[in-house]
Amino acid sequence: MAKAPPSTSLLLLLSAVVFLTIPAAISAIGVNYGTLGNLPPPTEVANFLKTQTSIDSVKIFNVDPNILRAFAGTGISVVVTVPNGDIPALANGRQARRWVSANILPFHPQTKIKYISVGNEILLTGDNNMISNLLPAMRNLNKALVRAGVRDVKVTTAHSLNIIAYDLNGAPSSGRFRPGWDTGVLAPILAYHRRTKSPFMINPYPYFGFDPKNVNFALFRSPYKAVRDPFTHKIYTNMYDALMDSTYSAMKALGYGDVNIVVGETGWPSACDAPWCSLENAAWFNRNIIKRSQRQGTPLMPNRRFETYIFGLFNEEGKPGPTAERNWGLFHSDFSPVYDVGLLRNGQGGGGGRPAPALPAPSTAGGKWCVAKLGASDAQLQGNIDWVCSQGGVDCKPIQAGGSCFNPSSVRTHASFVMNAYFQKNGRSDGSCNFSGTGVVVGNNPSNGACRY
Repeated sequence: MAKAPPSTSLLLLLSAVVFLTIPAAISAIGVNYGTLGNLPPPTEVANFLKTQTSIDSVKIFNVDPNILRAFAGTGISVVVTVPNGDIPALANGRQARRWVSANILPFHPQTKIKYISVGNEILLTGDNNMISNLLPAMRNLNKALVRAGVRDVKVTTAHSLNIIAYDLNGAPSSGRFRPGWDTGVLAPILAYHRRTKSPFMINPYPYFGFDPKNVNFALFRSPYKAVRDPFTHKIYTNMYDALMDSTYSAMKALGYGDVNIVVGETGWPSACDAPWCSLENAAWFNRNIIKRSQRQGTPLMPNRRFETYIFGLFNEEGKPGPTAERNWGLFHSDFSPVYDVGLLRNGQGGGGGRPAPALPAPSTAGGKWCVAKLGASDAQLQGNIDWVCSQGGVDCKPIQAGGSCFNPSSVRTHASFVMNAYFQKNGRSDGSCNFSGTGVVVGNNPSNGACRY
């Protein structure tokens, strides 16, 4: 998964939630299939995807023979990944031929291998040995495939969007590749893609690098303050389109705007250590990604449709790091949906496990309030106050001295007021009362005298 690319200046005001109508059934989409955790065996995964979902392609982060055998005969396309550490060896043609003989020929075409991704986000590693050998390895693997008579497997590599040097004026049309990587590394890679008709694969994650004050722009939420590119006069309503068009502009500046783009990874976690991660937000983001992959281009590429792989298939409980790392999945390990984005056939509930939790629409009636949870520490609640009042788009004057909710003057009562204000502002969805587990939704109005919640 991508690490945080540089933050952009294309982000605007956080505000309330407005839900769009999106079809209940989705025709097809790809997913990243990671395996860090107590997950079902590949044969069960392949059968589940084939029989119960409209997912038509998977991307894996290795060349696991058990996974490749499991997908044989399913018709589901598979993207395999060369481990980063193998890249230098594959700059040798003989080693590349051996790699293809061991990892592709025993499985293809029974297993529908579509792409070989040579490593993952290699430029982000800063490893000059891997970077300098990346294109030679790609060329050698392609030659090995052709020599073996395999012409329907394309060779690419997945890039983090830290390859883009974002323009400070916030214009996607001014997107350019980072100096040093532009002509020296990426132009030759793009020339290779044009020659072999293989795609330029990118991992555009609005989640990494957005300004918390402008989370709606990253989440496809409304209302928003649109970004107007001063050079093209195109209007941007979300960060994803801006990232895609910044990449296209960088490619075009080098003369390769015609090369096809594939979205290798994107997604939004359903839980993290911040209030912008929730089931509702993850479902909303991924529904919009699916919509764009199938029916909608970008302001600079209105007629293009992008093959897209959502990250990820499962919540991977074995992943280290922050909470978010274990909560990117569409499904739990028992095949029950973490949330519903319309990928299950005929409204099925997965493999007999938990049903997808209901995602409530914004409420316009009373009856729900958000307050500080018992057991939350003053330090945690003060952190909530600081975040909501500085970045949450909430008027905090009522808890200031002389305000209607200043008394009783305690961190807990002040936190409850601002947490509820944020909750009400964001449609009373349960996820907007999470606050890293320090908030709770209640049915009794906590208003007190002149302090109205």
